[in-house]
Amino acid sequence: MKLATWNVNSLKVRLPQVLEWLGTSGVDVLCLQELKMPHDKFPLAEFEAIGYQACWAGQKTYNGVAVISRDPARSVQINMPGFPDDHQRLIAATLPSPQGDIRVVSVYCPNGQAVDSDKYTYKLAWFAALREWLLTELAAHPRMVVLGDYNVAPADADVHDPAKWEGDILVSPSEREAFEALLSLGFTDAFRHFPQEEKMFSWWDYRRMAFRRNAGLRIDHALVSSALLPFCTACEIDKGPRRNEQPSDHTPVIVTLDLPVEKEA
Repeated sequence: MKLATWNVNSLKVRLPQVLEWLGTSGVDVLCLQELKMPHDKFPLAEFEAIGYQACWAGQKTYNGVAVISRDPARSVQINMPGFPDDHQRLIAATLPSPQGDIRVVSVYCPNGQAVDSDKYTYKLAWFAALREWLLTELAAHPRMVVLGDYNVAPADADVHDPAKWEGDILVSPSEREAFEALLSLGFTDAFRHFPQEEKMFSWWDYRRMAFRRNAGLRIDHALVSSALLPFCTACEIDKGPRRNEQPSDHTPVIVTLDLPVEKEA
């Protein structure tokens, strides 16, 4: 079972790329962020035409998240109860697997803008609320994967030039602590669970030929719960879509779960 996350930076612009990638990647579940389209404009028919279902939370101009899956989603949750928010940043869905139901969460965590801004305060509050919500979700759904754009590079190895970025947004100590607080619930950063090449990133600025220079950050992550970790066999970054004409500034991250069918007692 392959699950992926991809901040597409406008599904309207990137829809042909997403459909083509789904047709070649073999992914069973794709979590999207930054749809940047009204809820009623979501292109469900286009996904159904290639054999996928979808649940989504759209928003005009900014934000927006979705879960694209081969099987229909159940128990869909949009945003976090108890954390009032006008931004569509989270959608959770229950999907079947050979090991039983899996809870899949697509998150578009706040950027924070700058460490001395109100948006940074909002970001940290959002992460704190996410941790509390996930704690409750894990009790009900121990088999869980939380995929998305976290807007946090967890370690210096995830930054092309750590000295240049030191103390800046996306790498500040408080943001990294917020990310670690999620891992402390029993999640594992699937990418770091396996040996990886150095300087592997998932986001590159459009400016200053950043992709060509590989001046990027790893800010898109797949967090796998302890109940699923024994079945996690790979996690990779697919840089191919970043080479497209008019690409997103992010590229997909794919996690593979080997889930054998449970035998009856």
